[in-house]
Amino acid sequence: MSQSLEGLFAQTLARRNVLKLFGVGGIAALLSYSRLSKPQPTVFQQDRLELPARVGKGTTAVVIGGGLAGLAAAYELSQRGVAVTLLERSPQLGGKIASWPIQVGDDTFMMEHGFHGFFPQYYNLFGLVDELNIQQNFKSLDYYSLVYKDGYNPEVFRPSSSAFPWNVIDLAVSSSNRLKWGINLTHIKHLQVFREITGFRNPQTYDRLDHLSVAEWVANDFPRGLYDLYFLPFAKSSLNAPDLLSAGELMQFFHFYFFGNPEGLAFNGTCQDMGRSLVDPMVEAIQANGGQVLTGVTVSQVAWDEGQVAGVTYQKGSVATSPVPFWVERNPLLSSETMEYFGAGDSVYSVAAGAKTALSLTCTHQGCSVQRQVEASEGTAGGYLCPCHGAAYASNGEVLAGPARENLAAFKVLQRAGDRLQLITASAATSTAHDLTANYYVMAADIPGTKALFALSVGEVDPTLVAQVDQLRVADPFAVGRFWLDRDFDWQHSWFTSLSGYRLTDSITLYHRIQDDYIAWSDRTGGSVVELHAYCYKEKDFPTQADILDTFEAELYDIVPELKGATVLHRQLVNQKNFAGFPPGSFANRPQTTTPAANLLFAGDWVRMPFPCGLMERAVSSGLLAANAILQREGVQRRPILSVNPEGVLKI
Repeated sequence: MSQSLEGLFAQTLARRNVLKLFGVGGIAALLSYSRLSKPQPTVFQQDRLELPARVGKGTTAVVIGGGLAGLAAAYELSQRGVAVTLLERSPQLGGKIASWPIQVGDDTFMMEHGFHGFFPQYYNLFGLVDELNIQQNFKSLDYYSLVYKDGYNPEVFRPSSSAFPWNVIDLAVSSSNRLKWGINLTHIKHLQVFREITGFRNPQTYDRLDHLSVAEWVANDFPRGLYDLYFLPFAKSSLNAPDLLSAGELMQFFHFYFFGNPEGLAFNGTCQDMGRSLVDPMVEAIQANGGQVLTGVTVSQVAWDEGQVAGVTYQKGSVATSPVPFWVERNPLLSSETMEYFGAGDSVYSVAAGAKTALSLTCTHQGCSVQRQVEASEGTAGGYLCPCHGAAYASNGEVLAGPARENLAAFKVLQRAGDRLQLITASAATSTAHDLTANYYVMAADIPGTKALFALSVGEVDPTLVAQVDQLRVADPFAVGRFWLDRDFDWQHSWFTSLSGYRLTDSITLYHRIQDDYIAWSDRTGGSVVELHAYCYKEKDFPTQADILDTFEAELYDIVPELKGATVLHRQLVNQKNFAGFPPGSFANRPQTTTPAANLLFAGDWVRMPFPCGLMERAVSSGLLAANAILQREGVQRRPILSVNPEGVLKI
């Protein structure tokens, strides 16, 4: 062992402190790990009895929400003979991994909500990939870099087959920053930190740490280098800011992505957009098994009777066209005395003082949020401009200049309750209502969508369930800026690289090195396509989408100086505020997959899970758990659910 490692891991410790902190069992477990024996996935849920594989009667289920969670639930149920109807409000399926066409010059590309990495410990997600026989749609990105703006050398994470403690030792050997970690194992507080990050256990970890935010936990006597190098960038990659993320939840995140699995942090990307690579094959499999998939439909009512869901009513059309009332929250950062704004991200509405109508600020071209022009400029008459592609609208929403062809959507103000406004489309179009009844219902919408479903409830709902849904929170907004440039550049890091220390940008993706369509465009034109992410920015710092896009572009030239002077051929912004929040104190009352309503299941990356998981794997696993709950009640064999080791080696 090198001298530096001896200083890091083999410092002289008081024997009583070691025994007190780690315990005899913990030390025995630590020593029992062998570099030569790779830990295997844990089977969380598997029936011991041989049960039928398919339901034997006309069992029906309605799945509301076509993201990964809803697709996973609908896929598994349809495979087992359940007649499934899936409802999705958006025109595209996939939720946070949906894709849709955009025009860039003479070329058409598929745009997404941002690059997603498929980690090898996504056991349940890759189980679906294997069943669908679509392994060829994914490619390894070989390694993963984390680059810091100031103070530290880049970190590089590669595929691994070593579990804790060997993965930590390997990291220390390879890290040029190891002497900056700031860990002093003779210090009891540092030992406690080490114990927490290596000893995750549910619910004990949450009992100790869920009341604290990450920012609060690290505020006093915390190894500074450890925070700068790992805690800050990985906390943000959970899509939650450190000041609003439960320290207990971060320990679960660390355990799933590093300490609790031997897979390392290298991952796969998709060869094309995630719609073609993953979503479309899942939808085709659902339909091949008789499932009905409806997009562009809005649920207008959820009926309850005797503590259960009795049925749902839906109508054709998105929010902009469906005659279904909905509520939006006032945005104090954008509002003024003369103009109020409601909503956030890419779903914002403006209401002039005293007006009875609201205007959707979602550009009808490609979905960016338009920016109000306070001073009249040429052709705008003080109306709205799209910061992405230059579409211009009058103050009443009428199109003045392309590329948009349709006016901004208008809405009637039905009522106001404090800082909430209820709106309904002002369109004269009518839509036929359709009633659906089923044996089971799976709510797999995101948090805003789930809250909207409960707001549409008719009948008596279990008050505990209402309270659980009401306390759910979304994280700070997430933004993606994708840039098409007329030149390529040298890049010594991974094709997806996490960044730390920038005002807005948290990662960079080189799409022209990953996805086939973008590679072909780059080969033909000599250009590059670069995407920047802001995982959880503060709205007060970037109140408008123009602020976000301009800051992204400025930081791009700081990150890649070779692009200074390049011509930006196109820039595309995606900005949303619907990612799951995990604030302090939220664990105990977070809804689980099963609910007090016997025929209602929840699925989504916001659901409280019984084993460690995160992001896409959390969504897929929750959907499969919901399907399993239905199958169990029908006396059918459940799908085995896999997870990393559910507890840390040094568990308390």
